[in-house]
Amino acid sequence: MPLARRLGLADAVFIGLGSMIGAGVFAAFAPAARAAGSGLLPALAVAALVAYCNATSSARLAALYPESGGTYVYGRARLGEFWGYIAGWGFVAGKTASCAAMTLTVVAYAAPGLGQPWRSLLAVGVIGLVTGVNYLGVHRSALATRVIVCITLVVLALVAVFGFSGTHVSPWTPFHGGGVLEAAGLLFFAFAGYARLATLGEEVRDPARTIPRAIPLALGLTLVVYAVVAVVLLVTLGPDGIGANPDPLAAAVPWLSPVVRVGAVVAASGSLLALVLGVSRTTLAMARDGHLPRFLTAVHPRFSVPHRAELTVGVVVAVLATTTDLRGAIGFSSFAVLAYYAVANASALTLRRDEGAAPKVVAAGGLAGCAVLAFSLPLSSVLSGCLVLGLGGVAYLVRRRRVAR
Repeated sequence: MPLARRLGLADAVFIGLGSMIGAGVFAAFAPAARAAGSGLLPALAVAALVAYCNATSSARLAALYPESGGTYVYGRARLGEFWGYIAGWGFVAGKTASCAAMTLTVVAYAAPGLGQPWRSLLAVGVIGLVTGVNYLGVHRSALATRVIVCITLVVLALVAVFGFSGTHVSPWTPFHGGGVLEAAGLLFFAFAGYARLATLGEEVRDPARTIPRAIPLALGLTLVVYAVVAVVLLVTLGPDGIGANPDPLAAAVPWLSPVVRVGAVVAASGSLLALVLGVSRTTLAMARDGHLPRFLTAVHPRFSVPHRAELTVGVVVAVLATTTDLRGAIGFSSFAVLAYYAVANASALTLRRDEGAAPKVVAAGGLAGCAVLAFSLPLSSVLSGCLVLGLGGVAYLVRRRRVAR
């Protein structure tokens, strides 16, 4: 049963904004500043450049293949079944970890100092609520995302206005290229939400026109917001102050801290909402092709959503959120998602001009950028990412041998 096409351009842009302008803007700047020092803005520029290349490749491919699944579909069509599978595996694994990270962020901001087992119970409740919203249908999810994005932007605007008008410090400290690249890899985590638009190919009206317009619009607006926030943090706290504060936006304007905390909870919830939406659609696409259990292909007759895939993703995220920490989830997610986009760029390199190909330098730059940023991440993230992708490859080969027999 096909999914219903309900989303227009505005809905798609807001889903992209809700996916990107989420917990990343509240959490990613501190570890990035510790890595890059006053190179925070160059790191943001590098992350944005790689994101732009990835977005351009994804947009051209999404227009040509308007189906649920994103790079899982593109990789299969352009590079072969194995590479599509690896992209899908990386996306599902990485973004499931992102869902856990967002859930933990909501809990950390909503209930600071809460001990176990209450933290775990609250995490399960958060992911249960988000899964329920998505279960009721993508249109309601898009409406909720629109409201959440507006609230988040208002909070960030308040931080910017009062931050610029407050006391300033020197934004300069020494930095080195390796730290800038590591910071760019961490900041890329906060940009990666535009993939959610490509995974919604079956639910967007006129996808060949809507998706290529929505992706760069959402990415451009996000970059403007992040750049303003980064400048505010640098002039109010300085690089050392940003890195020393787990909640730098609240520290930048202390008297506004309660409002910032509420904004962080709302933003992380919006990001989680869109993440579960995208992961479940890629799960649906992989299940349709037999790479995941077939029972996940079911589409609800009333709500027109892949309800079994959404419920399964919700259960897995709940388990991860109660057994892992935020730093580990973010590091692994960044590596896996960069691998996903590497396959997208490699797929875009095969496009012909009559298929809407962008200049080859864009896809080639995106592919190289993904590789550089992925292996600039902390060693633990690189090792865990390679291990999980390797296990996915082994599972693919085992399944293929069984089918051959």
